[in-house]
Amino acid sequence: MPAGLIALAIGAFGIGLTEFVIMGLLPEVAADFAVTEPVAGWLISGYALSVAIGGVALTAAVTRLPRKQVLLGLMVLFIVGNLLSAVADSYSMMMVGRVVAALCHGAFFGIGAVVAAGLVAPARRAGAIAMMFAGLTIANVLGVPFGTLLGQHLGWRSTFWAITAIGVVALIGLVLLVPGRPAGAADAPTGGLRGELRAFTHPQVWLSLAITILGFGGMFGAFTYIAYTLTEVSGFASSSVPWLLVLFGVGLFAGNLLAGRAADTSLSRTLVVVLTALTVVLAAFALTAGNKASTIAALVLMGGFGFATVPPLQMRIMHYAQEAPTLASGANIAAFNVGNALGAWVGGLTIAAGLGYTSPIWAGAALTLAGLAVLLLSLRLAARRPEQPTAQELREPAGMA
Repeated sequence: MPAGLIALAIGAFGIGLTEFVIMGLLPEVAADFAVTEPVAGWLISGYALSVAIGGVALTAAVTRLPRKQVLLGLMVLFIVGNLLSAVADSYSMMMVGRVVAALCHGAFFGIGAVVAAGLVAPARRAGAIAMMFAGLTIANVLGVPFGTLLGQHLGWRSTFWAITAIGVVALIGLVLLVPGRPAGAADAPTGGLRGELRAFTHPQVWLSLAITILGFGGMFGAFTYIAYTLTEVSGFASSSVPWLLVLFGVGLFAGNLLAGRAADTSLSRTLVVVLTALTVVLAAFALTAGNKASTIAALVLMGGFGFATVPPLQMRIMHYAQEAPTLASGANIAAFNVGNALGAWVGGLTIAAGLGYTSPIWAGAALTLAGLAVLLLSLRLAARRPEQPTAQELREPAGMA
């Protein structure tokens, strides 16, 4: 495994921790700044919105720059944002810190995925992307619980000081371990914004974005209201929820790595199997949520198949935009966050309509099924109108699509 993937994974770990750990610290943050918890919740919403914007806008702004230097600049931005959060003396300053840190999120994962793919042989690219995203899954499994525990015992600011330190470690790792001109020209600048935008003339790029929004959004829609399902439907005590979410995180970690390996063998088959399985798991979860044993199994499987979509979805859009993949890769990271918002919104609508706390899971299954339908349509269109292979493709082994 190239050492550069470790540095990328550490950066992903820190970014994932920044995004999710605030959820467990909201009561402390709200009390410190004398704001209500709904107002404190904007620190989460503001971050997500900034990720969606930064994933496209910031990536577009740096398309002519060498990718390693861009990653270093993004990690500096991440460090500054979390440092601002750690020393914030007001709610508004805290929000500024959150926004600054979030701006690097989409661009780091989008550009980092391209760099990770360039560090390995073509037949191992999806696995390399999965290795980078493993940092994000570890943040969910280990980082968030320990970060919350640290904040509750030493003050919430201590968590953001720790995240700042992780950012410094990641920055040093990127400097030392990511080569300046890796094999596959992963660090080479592209033809600029115009060249990157040309990738969006390909219908399969837009279809890939739609699959990401619907397929991943379905899982997140079910997950957003999972605490209510676990306590009000499954009958678990509220004190059990954090530990149940650790099991969900274990599923995330396993699904991400296994799907990365499978996608290197057959990208399209992996996506079809994963989205089909996720739809079935969500439907089964909704039907059996009243049973504790089946709920535990469903949590692990939902996390596993849900995050198993990430490496192949990221690899798919990079394949169809391979002549200029940077902006398309960043756009797909933004699409994941749009899917998060869509799933949460649709799930909230079903609860507001009085359909109960299993209704977001049904809504998630419907969204994932829609994503599967778009995938099957895109595969049918690709079969009818196969692409003319590029010179690079002719030199590479089969199996990327």
